[in-house]
Amino acid sequence: MQIMCLNGWGGTLYSDLLPYLSQAAPDVLCLQEVVHTPESDKDWLTYRDGDHVLPQRANFFRDVCAALPEHVPVFCPAAQGVLWDGEQSVPSQWGLATFVHRSFPIIGQVQGFVHKDYSADGYGDHPRSRNAHGVRVYDYATDRAVSITHMHGLRDLNGKMDTPERFDQAKRLINISRGVSEAGDLRIVCGDFNVEPDSETIRMLEEDGLVELVNHYSVETTRNSYYKKPGKFADYLLIDQVDEIQKFQVLQKPEVSDHCPLVLTLKADLKKEHLSGASESVLLS
Repeated sequence: MQIMCLNGWGGTLYSDLLPYLSQAAPDVLCLQEVVHTPESDKDWLTYRDGDHVLPQRANFFRDVCAALPEHVPVFCPAAQGVLWDGEQSVPSQWGLATFVHRSFPIIGQVQGFVHKDYSADGYGDHPRSRNAHGVRVYDYATDRAVSITHMHGLRDLNGKMDTPERFDQAKRLINISRGVSEAGDLRIVCGDFNVEPDSETIRMLEEDGLVELVNHYSVETTRNSYYKKPGKFADYLLIDQVDEIQKFQVLQKPEVSDHCPLVLTLKADLKKEHLSGASESVLLS
C-alpha cells in the first residue's frame, strides 16, 4: 500500500499536478488545501486576503477526481468563503480531501474540526477553521486494517510557534485518529501541520505512540523552490509501526505544489517481509 500526503496549494500548479497524480496513483491520497466551487463552471478564480492574492483552481476537487477515476473521493469542507471572478464574488468551499483506491474497502471514517468549527459565512479571521479526516481501510495484501488521518493545521500570522490553539488542535487530532482506529490497526497520521519539527504538536503525537518520519530520517526540508519564505518545514507523516515501512520519500521533483509530496510505501507481504526484517528510507531530490 502506498500513501501520499500533499498540500495541493489550491491547484496553483494544476497543469503539472494532475498528470503527476494520474501517473503516481497512490492507493490513498491525503490532499489539503482543496477548492470546491460546484456552482461555478470557471476554471480559475482568485483568492484575496489583503495583499495575499492567489489563483485558485475553481473546481480543484472535481479535477483530482477526474485524474483518479479508480478512487473513492471524500471532500471535507472547513469553510465556505468568497473567491473572485474579476469583481464578481463567487461562493466557494475550502478544505481537504481523501482519495482511496476502490480495491481498498473503506470500513470506517471520522471527520471533525481541530480548530474552531465549520465557517458557513466566510473564511473568517485568522487563525481560521481547520479540520481533519480519518479513514480506516482494509488491506487484503497484508490481511489487516490501516487507519489514516490527516489535517491541515491552523495558520497563525505570527509564525509556527507553539500556542494554546495548537496545543488544543493536537489533542483534537489525536482524538480523531483514535476515533477511526481499532486495536491492531496500523495507524498513520499526516498532513500540513504548519509547525516546526521540534513543536509541541509532534511531541504530543509521539507520546501517543507514533514515530514522526521527517525527523526520524533527518529530512532537510518538506518545501521546494516555489516557497520563498523562511522556514523549511510544514508537512509531517507519523506511523506507529516503523518496521512496516518499505520506503519513505519526500519528493523534491517534480514540483507540483509549493509543498513536497510525502510518500509512504508499506510492506506488501507482511509475513514475507517479517522474515527478511528490512526497512528502507529514501529521500529523492
